[in-house]
Amino acid sequence: MRAFVLTGPGEGGVQDVPAPQARPGEVVVDVERAGVCGTDAEFFTGAMTYLHSGHARYPVVLGHEWSGTVAAVGRGVDASWVGRRVMGDTMLGCGACRRCRRGLQHVCEQRQEVGIRGGRSGALAEQLAVPATSLHALPDAVDPVLGALVEPGGNALRAARAAGAGPGDRVLVIGPGAIGCLVAMFLRAAGAEVHVLGLPGAALEFARGLGVGEVWTREQLPPLPFDAVVDCSTGTEAPGLALSLVEPGGRLVFIGIAHEPTPLDTRELLLADVTAVGVLSASPGLEETIATYASGAVDPRPLVAATVGLEDVLDVLAGHRPPGAGPGPKVHVRP
Repeated sequence: MRAFVLTGPGEGGVQDVPAPQARPGEVVVDVERAGVCGTDAEFFTGAMTYLHSGHARYPVVLGHEWSGTVAAVGRGVDASWVGRRVMGDTMLGCGACRRCRRGLQHVCEQRQEVGIRGGRSGALAEQLAVPATSLHALPDAVDPVLGALVEPGGNALRAARAAGAGPGDRVLVIGPGAIGCLVAMFLRAAGAEVHVLGLPGAALEFARGLGVGEVWTREQLPPLPFDAVVDCSTGTEAPGLALSLVEPGGRLVFIGIAHEPTPLDTRELLLADVTAVGVLSASPGLEETIATYASGAVDPRPLVAATVGLEDVLDVLAGHRPPGAGPGPKVHVRP
């Protein structure tokens, strides 16, 4: 089969590689769509933490945001999966440790991550193999584009839920990237008053065009009381800023990952009786995200600026916008 293989920082291309086989407990999926995200770009630059910790190495087949159709099943897997449209959990726990037994496989120390960690190849390929236990069936109302947006949507939904906001609450979302826009969409669907903070430029203007709420730069932000602040940025100063802006008794949610350690004064946190929550992984939010997309309460398809082939992935990872791309932050691949 054809796959995009990243062989080193800034290096890679489409290769013919052996097609995956459905091992016991696994399925093989024909990939319909795969999303390119910031984690993939970190592999491209070589900055990805797992490359330095030993949890990942080149060559790697990236791609953890995907949808497709089950083509084959391995021993022990219900044959009725064949032909079903699915997406899959990125986080694959060992299944035996205390965390996995408590339903926390997404923080299992021995976990694999599809297209990211532990040598588990991803979806920037014509096919991929994943455990059947990681599958989530997609209803007809969730098309391939929406299906490949379930994984980032699950992260955003969990962040929005962690904010604990609904009608009568005012929430500030820092960072108008794909996750920030998705968080704003889920918060708006929950009835919260949403504000988005970002740097001047195309990303902030795109968020404005989505109509997710009020949009501000730091200089424009009015002195409003925010019941929750969700940091979706990668800026090192953003966590401290978030803490300075949240109301006493409010909630802070951190889902953006900075490139270096961030300063945050815990004295301010406790003296204001603020609850701080970190969000890693979409795993606990995938089913609710699928249902929300299927209902039409949240439609993230405008986030997808373009859909390209495997041969265009290297340019996308290098930061080049595909010809004719729309204003959205997300690029999809049709393997």
